[in-house]
Amino acid sequence: GLPAVLPALPLELTVLYNSLLFTAGSSDSAIEGEADGIHQGLLRVLEACGACGQDLSTEELWQKVLQEVTSQELQAPLHHLGALQAAWWLAAGRLRSTAGLLRLLSRAEDSGRAHCSEGEYELLSLLKAWRVPAEGASLPLVQSAEDLKEILCTAAAFLQGLQELEAGNFPTACSLLQEAAGGFCSKRVLAQIYTCLGCCALRMGKPQTALQHLRRALQVDFQCLPALSHAAAVYHELGETDAELQALALLYEALERNPPAAASSSPYFLIRTELLVHAPILSSLLRRRHPSEVKYLLAQRCLQGGRVADAVEHYLDFLSLLQEGLQQQVALDGSSALPRIPEVFLEAASALEQSGRLQDAITVCEEVISRTTDLIPRMLQVEERLEQPERPSLGAGLSQKKESLCCLAWRAAGYLHQGWAWAKLGESKESITQFSRCLGDLLRVRLCGPGVEPTENLLPEVEVLQKIRLLALIGRGTQFLELGKHKEALLDFQHGLQISPGDPAAASYLVQALWKLNRKQEAATQWQKLSQSPPGEDGRQEGHSRPCPLYLLSCQKQAMFPHGESLARSIQGYLGTAGRDPSS
Repeated sequence: GLPAVLPALPLELTVLYNSLLFTAGSSDSAIEGEADGIHQGLLRVLEACGACGQDLSTEELWQKVLQEVTSQELQAPLHHLGALQAAWWLAAGRLRSTAGLLRLLSRAEDSGRAHCSEGEYELLSLLKAWRVPAEGASLPLVQSAEDLKEILCTAAAFLQGLQELEAGNFPTACSLLQEAAGGFCSKRVLAQIYTCLGCCALRMGKPQTALQHLRRALQVDFQCLPALSHAAAVYHELGETDAELQALALLYEALERNPPAAASSSPYFLIRTELLVHAPILSSLLRRRHPSEVKYLLAQRCLQGGRVADAVEHYLDFLSLLQEGLQQQVALDGSSALPRIPEVFLEAASALEQSGRLQDAITVCEEVISRTTDLIPRMLQVEERLEQPERPSLGAGLSQKKESLCCLAWRAAGYLHQGWAWAKLGESKESITQFSRCLGDLLRVRLCGPGVEPTENLLPEVEVLQKIRLLALIGRGTQFLELGKHKEALLDFQHGLQISPGDPAAASYLVQALWKLNRKQEAATQWQKLSQSPPGEDGRQEGHSRPCPLYLLSCQKQAMFPHGESLARSIQGYLGTAGRDPSS
């Protein structure tokens, strides 16, 4: 409540500087909001000089104070307070405000611009050119303004590097992040900078450089687990499965052993780089995976790589984690690697089936079937007009239909896996029953509208349903062949070819069915068509179909025709005989 007087202001501003430092540095959370103390301090300076600035913003106050106050005794305290203001504005992402303040502090607008011909380096150039007045021996600072300036340089380079990375300007981002890596920061922050450099290098198409940066991050701080997570992703992109699985296993072990590390506090500085840099993209790049998410990735990668025994072990571990409810901790995270839970069950069933644990696979599929039964309407009509994105009022209805299609696909896939499992067990009748249930489920979907061709909004779900229908028809047809019901088998293979014209598995089984029905000329004609069609001619229209879901790949593999060479020899023998004997 005392009136502001010039002789007391240097002490008053120094006390304000130190108190704000203690307030900001006593918490490990990021600096947020405005520094009201700075605003009040500037008003006190104007009051002592006989001026007023009650209605001015903080930026306007700084401009008025630095232009009108000429007292030499106040220059150093104002520069020190300006360093704190720059820290608050950097933390808020107000880079332009920070640059404007630094121009005022340096009193060198023209030279500052001359140094900063490239806009992205302007703030850094201003910070480096800014000469902070030395502190007086009688007014000690708890953190020197010169040290604070160095931290501001590091934070500015880090923040601008992240902005450029988010904007897709990767070379500029890389340059700025390299600048930050050479700055004033803790090992924890340095590891984060190297992690961001690794992500930047990967997006530039330089995976080996990315790995070098990520290794450096782990050397600097072995608890920087996001670097290990990104390294696994790089190995995946490079196709180095052993290295990827090793990285994921290490990551899982580390996550299980160590809880999330608390923010490290430096014994030397109250204001630190980590308090100034908290951009959303940094949170995304440094997202800490949940152990169950890494366990799923291990299972998925093993299944994709054909390591079925390992995949089964990891899937069973993951399913036990689901029973404990741990999936809820990652379920709402949009960046999670976890698919929908029924898909995980189906992938687990696929792994069990491939490892020979057929009854276990059947049991897991039964769980999917029972959990989705009540979620599927008796009839699902997919109308083309519901798929028009320009009609927002239909958004909720479209979303519900897409969800119903997903549930239908999961239950049908459960029946599909059970059909193939029973077939492996030699139970053809039970296998046919499950394949028929799968096909019966798919009859619930009715496509309507002009052209009956689904638009892009529903195409992924419909494509999966069509793939399941094709695999179920092929599966049931093979079991009809096992039972000697060749006509029924022929009908299934014909329907399969209607769904996917030119499909090599359906076409090959069709030839076999015709051959077993003693319709050898037709079989030979179909075989010749199949032989003349280019590989991958359909599947459907290469380049237009989406990748097959992982949980369907084992069914797709089982549907492949296994007797190609022997059937080809039989038909070639028949054609040779027919060529010599016109009466045949």
